[in-house]
Amino acid sequence: MPVIVATIKVKSGQGADFEAAAKELEAAVNANEEGCSLYQLCKGDEADTYYFVEQYRDAAAVEAHRGSDHFKTLGRKMGAFMDGPPSILRLQEA
Repeated sequence: MPVIVATIKVKSGQGADFEAAAKELEAAVNANEEGCSLYQLCKGDEADTYYFVEQYRDAAAVEAHRGSDHFKTLGRKMGAFMDGPPSILRLQEA
């Protein structure tokens, strides 16, 4: 089961706007993606830093997520508040 942790830095003062858009994406993924067993927005201790913790059934489910309309649309919406691209950590079961 692929696990992904996306670390996202948000522009100073833009946290509330980012969270609103990210929560929309979280809800859409959880409601529409059967291959995704976990998709959760988390906030770190570091200021303006957020994490998406994601777990998928398989690689095909990851690709389905990336190709979904809600990911493309809401990803662009979140991008307006981000301070650069996310850092992606991909994990596999040992």
